[in-house]
Amino acid sequence: MVRKDQHKSLQDMNVNISGYIRDLIDDRLSNHTITLSVGKETRALYDQIISETERGDKDFEPYVREALKKMLSEKIKNLQKLQKTMD
Repeated sequence: MVRKDQHKSLQDMNVNISGYIRDLIDDRLSNHTITLSVGKETRALYDQIISETERGDKDFEPYVREALKKMLSEKIKNLQKLQKTMD
């Protein structure tokens, strides 16, 4: 059972409770889970989007992978610049 205060908080955040719980269960049962610390706005956006999708994080994963690839590319580029300054 969800407590009344929890229910109210989730409703205030426009979070679909069944979708949110389904996503938490998927995370708990998965051997391939990561945890990210994010800001308040990012968390609110994530909760809203994930609670409204059918497959939860599985719908989100391709976007995370692309963001990680972009981040890696930028890190490599910056390291290559640093290396050139050392020559």
